[in-house]
Amino acid sequence: MKYLSIENIKNISIGAAMLGAGGGGNPFIGELMAINATRKYGKAKLISVDEIDPEALVVPISVMGAPSVQLEKFPSGKEFIKAFNLLESHLHQKIKATFPIEAGGVNSMIPIMVAAKTGIPLIDADSMGRALPELQMSTFTLYGHTATPMSVVDEKGNGALLETIDNYWTERIARSIAVKMGATATVASYPLHAKDLSKAGILGVVSLCEKIGEIVSNINNFLTVKDALNHLLELTKGFCFMEAKIVDINHETKAGFNFGTVKLEGFESSKGEKGEVDFQNENIVFKLNDFVAITAPDIITFLDVESLNPVTNEELKYGKRVFVIGIPCSDKWRTKDGIKLVGPRYFHYDIDYQPVEKRFKEFK
Repeated sequence: MKYLSIENIKNISIGAAMLGAGGGGNPFIGELMAINATRKYGKAKLISVDEIDPEALVVPISVMGAPSVQLEKFPSGKEFIKAFNLLESHLHQKIKATFPIEAGGVNSMIPIMVAAKTGIPLIDADSMGRALPELQMSTFTLYGHTATPMSVVDEKGNGALLETIDNYWTERIARSIAVKMGATATVASYPLHAKDLSKAGILGVVSLCEKIGEIVSNINNFLTVKDALNHLLELTKGFCFMEAKIVDINHETKAGFNFGTVKLEGFESSKGEKGEVDFQNENIVFKLNDFVAITAPDIITFLDVESLNPVTNEELKYGKRVFVIGIPCSDKWRTKDGIKLVGPRYFHYDIDYQPVEKRFKEFK
């Protein structure tokens, strides 16, 4: 157990953005909300799942929708508490702890803000080990847990409670509501007992995010940027595929998602190479010289070549220079059911999933 300082929050935000594969919402917005709540209400308490009653009700809180919209449609802060209140009223139980639904941008910060504001602890776990675009894309689905009952709330005070037949229908219906609410909405979903989270969740994610952030925040302690990058790759078991400049971006928001393609040209060690990343909120497929180099559920992420700060997809700009990094996903995703749920064929690519470490060896 530990209490999260403002420095801890900043480091977690950096790490979550890196694991977020370009998505998960804008980390700066979420970081400001978490820091403000910490200053106003006190530090959030971070615990491991075995530090809470196994029968305790634990619920993740998150934002659903197109991440780019969050830059213009700023949350009020009240919707997160209302989402919990709606769910508690329906279940006739108090929520005893919260945790991130995913590692990524704003969705790793919101639970910290809620934990600070309400006094309930934050559990060091999530349900993805990264960020993914659709609500059913959770390790909880693999273990047979339902996303509903689930509350959906907007910043105006509108709220809805969903009961669905499966998690795919939850995604469809909740996405439609989020679109009507302005392309984003707050959701409290997957109510679980702590004992279920310990089996179905991905443990230690918040702590991993903080360790990543510590390296990036202390980059000046390393001899070179690439020395710091090597420490990051060692920590995450990741691989650097390309040193590149962004030369083109196609981007659109539709049906509550951000879709796009980023084109890259290599420089320095990657001079003469060409890359392309397709994303749906999160980065899904990276091709290098027409070779499929990385696919979901492994993590494709961009890091600024000077600071190593993660670059989320709404922050992409022409001329930006980045490292293209591949990080292995959780073993929970590397099953037949996991690949079916979040692999490249789900996103309509005629590509079979291969682990990033195998693809890196083939590329090299």
